[in-house]
Amino acid sequence: MSHPFLSIPSFVHIYCGTGEDQLNSGEMAHYLRSLVRASVDIRPEFVRWALRYCTGEARESITSKTALNMARLKVRDVTKKDVRVDPLKPEIDYERRNLTKATGRTCGVIYEGFTLQQLYCEFIDPEERNLDHLHLIVTNQLFATWDTSNHRYHARVSIYGLPTLLSTSGVVEAPAKPRAFYLRRHLGEEVHELKEHFKESCIDYHDPRLTGVLKGYAAQALFYYLLGYPFCEDRNCRLFNAHRQSELLQAQLFSPYEFCPRHQAVLDQLQEM
Repeated sequence: MSHPFLSIPSFVHIYCGTGEDQLNSGEMAHYLRSLVRASVDIRPEFVRWALRYCTGEARESITSKTALNMARLKVRDVTKKDVRVDPLKPEIDYERRNLTKATGRTCGVIYEGFTLQQLYCEFIDPEERNLDHLHLIVTNQLFATWDTSNHRYHARVSIYGLPTLLSTSGVVEAPAKPRAFYLRRHLGEEVHELKEHFKESCIDYHDPRLTGVLKGYAAQALFYYLLGYPFCEDRNCRLFNAHRQSELLQAQLFSPYEFCPRHQAVLDQLQEM
């Protein structure tokens, strides 16, 4: 069966600004080259890259404006949608300090994901702001989107589009941990002890398995470009939309194969073009 492609990227850009010592961006790049015949490059943290030619007062102005916009994206109450307040000066200063870091921004704030994506899109060079370029922003910042089914924000691992956002913190925090983890935490057990006990069934910060997991989410970003939809219903396919840590680990690390027959056929067709 032939699959009509919506778009096939010729260039893939990986922006790595996580500060994660366990994340191997070179391995991610090599993996993507094995999936698609594209030029894949690795770039520094996204905003730092975007402002690389900007100096002096212009850089100062853009940094100040971006810090203000980032502070406005803060999700202050996960049960309230579209609540916008004027951020306090300490909140703006916090964002400003983060923007001046080369990598590994301070965590602790949850951002409205789709608006963050729109903000970042404005930073992309107009010549690269098209479907010929797949931009993968890998960050340790945590973002969330509004869930209409239960009317609250939920942390996400990924948001696909132009650009795609992938969160290492989201890998840890977004998919649900085993029920016993939350029960034992509720009963007062220390979190670090729980993480040690459940380390085989949960991803944690600075986890050596992180690169393997994010390779699958990078593949989802590619399929979003190819077919317009990044997910699969097969729990063993790397495109499975995991909502639990156990599902994430199964799809990305423990599966007997990488892709289901249908999505493997898509890649085979892509390689033959």
